[in-house]
Amino acid sequence: MNAFRCCVLVMVALLPMGPATAQEPKLDQAVLTEGFLAAHPDLRWRSEGARAYERQDYAGALERFKRAAFHADKPSQAIIADMYWQGTGVTQDRAIAYAWMDIAAERLYPDFLAQREFYWARLDDVQRKEAIERGQAILAEYGDGAAKPRLEKILRRATRSTTGSRVGYVGNLTIIPHTGPLAGTGMTVRGDQYYDRKYWQPEYYWRLQDAIWKAPMRGKVDVGEVEPVKAPEGR
Repeated sequence: MNAFRCCVLVMVALLPMGPATAQEPKLDQAVLTEGFLAAHPDLRWRSEGARAYERQDYAGALERFKRAAFHADKPSQAIIADMYWQGTGVTQDRAIAYAWMDIAAERLYPDFLAQREFYWARLDDVQRKEAIERGQAILAEYGDGAAKPRLEKILRRATRSTTGSRVGYVGNLTIIPHTGPLAGTGMTVRGDQYYDRKYWQPEYYWRLQDAIWKAPMRGKVDVGEVEPVKAPEGR
């Protein structure tokens, strides 16, 4: 398994979880109940895709990653790109692989941006033209312009249906998780922890994603000129 795929799959599988800190923002594993994941299909399908990939159910993994990608999940889009680039469970198609990685990199997350340029340097002129042409349909369906509003609609609907919350007021609400990492432990989750606006308000949720995946603060990066690189044997 190449280093990029290994790195992303680890991050995908872990959703990056753990206690969030100012230095290292993460998703708090305590909130990852079935109800939470139902309202966050990007995370739900990414996690299920990673599990399918680990058991070598590549067709199932691709289907699940595409569902996550449909809801603007960038790491899932990057893994889809890698599957097409390597021919993992699918017919190898490097033009389509580039198209997927181009979408994964549209928020300028450094790892995905670097991998996109790695792909581009290894495509010939015909493949580059094909990647751009065929990528338009993928962009129209999975790019942020189409995918973000889908997830935002789900988050807002979940917010409206929350009893006594509105994600701005949770009072003294205490949640007893019956699913997720804390199920059966006797531990509870504070309402303000579960309903933190960074998980439910789209503007703050996208900021959290940017912080986790380390988007450039100024919204742009200079990757320099693309230089042709001869692909190693067998790649």
